[in-house]
Amino acid sequence: MIEIERKFLVKSDAFINEAHTKTRLIQGFLNTHPERTVRIRVKDDSGYVTVKGKSTNDGLSRFEWETKIPLTDAEALLKLCEPTLIDKIRYEVNVGNHMFEVDVFLGDNEGLIVAEVELSSENDTMEKPNWLGEEVTGQIKYYNSHLSKQPYKTWSS
Repeated sequence: MIEIERKFLVKSDAFINEAHTKTRLIQGFLNTHPERTVRIRVKDDSGYVTVKGKSTNDGLSRFEWETKIPLTDAEALLKLCEPTLIDKIRYEVNVGNHMFEVDVFLGDNEGLIVAEVELSSENDTMEKPNWLGEEVTGQIKYYNSHLSKQPYKTWSS
């Protein structure tokens, strides 16, 4: 139940041709407290509830628990979420022994593209594709829970 992942900005759309899946995600947060977040997500015809704990100081790992719920329940819970919902297209791209989830944000976060890769341990190494940019692991402003409150389009240049 401990998630270990690194997060990167994406510097080109070359990942699109390498992707094996493309999915639309709508998600919101019932709770965005720094110690824990509770996320509701709609992915295709399924709903999910996810609880995440506080990240380690380096942002590399944190507790995560997720369970599938009926779509109708997820849609009802989204109506109770804090403003604003996150809308994005997720591409899954295999690179070496790892799978990158590349999120192309829409709506208030349009223009932001972030890639995440889950690791088996904090010392796990990975192959970096040429479309991967600056690492932003642990930078709270790139957390979806933060983007729901301070969308990318409101950031000053």
